[in-house]
Amino acid sequence: MHPAPPDSPSDAPPPTRGPLAAPRLLLFSLVFCLMFFVLLLVLVAARWSPLMDIDADLSRSLHRAAVAEPDITHGTRVLSDWVWDPWTMRALCAVVVVVLAWRLRGAVPVGWVAATCLLGTLLQQALKALVDRPRPVWPDPVDSAHYAAFPSGHAMTATVVCGLLLWLLRRHGAGRALWRTAVVVSVVSVLGVGLTRMWLGVHWPSDVAGGWLLGTFTVLVSTAAYERWRGAGGRS
Repeated sequence: MHPAPPDSPSDAPPPTRGPLAAPRLLLFSLVFCLMFFVLLLVLVAARWSPLMDIDADLSRSLHRAAVAEPDITHGTRVLSDWVWDPWTMRALCAVVVVVLAWRLRGAVPVGWVAATCLLGTLLQQALKALVDRPRPVWPDPVDSAHYAAFPSGHAMTATVVCGLLLWLLRRHGAGRALWRTAVVVSVVSVLGVGLTRMWLGVHWPSDVAGGWLLGTFTVLVSTAAYERWRGAGGRS
């Protein structure tokens, strides 16, 4: 038998599946997040009555439960105000990125991650000022918060940080156990911080949904842009 030529299918390397291996899914996710965030933004800015009523009903129910369960509420405050606080999440992101950069000898896009976190925060604050939505007000509050309500900064920051960290771990070949642990922790953190903000009565449900959508969109745009830049010859 003659050996197969070097360019035969039998000798071709298996296709690799990078972060952009599914461009259609990426495009769908981008359009989905942007479309629903813009829709939510318009409805919140217009004070659309059906949405306002749903927000008010859910918030009242959660607030009654928070007042009736002080022990749960105390634990929720610790999680929301300390464990999942935006500054805690940003510090976690910085630590993980620095450790990865040290272990991988500078291969981690530290500047890109930092810029994404910074731009996400600026975008969030700009939208808060633009929409200027009041936060819930209660005669017997269990927690307090400052600035406007929409979108939730806690929810968006957790989504951006966890999304970027998952991207970095996947991109640099994290082991199966580490990857699964990171996914579970990220899902619990992103969902948990949104629920704690609603439980404590400092955000309307649509604020949290807006933070999740905008945070996901930010991560998708940032990581896709980085991979495209690298594919065009940029440095890692």
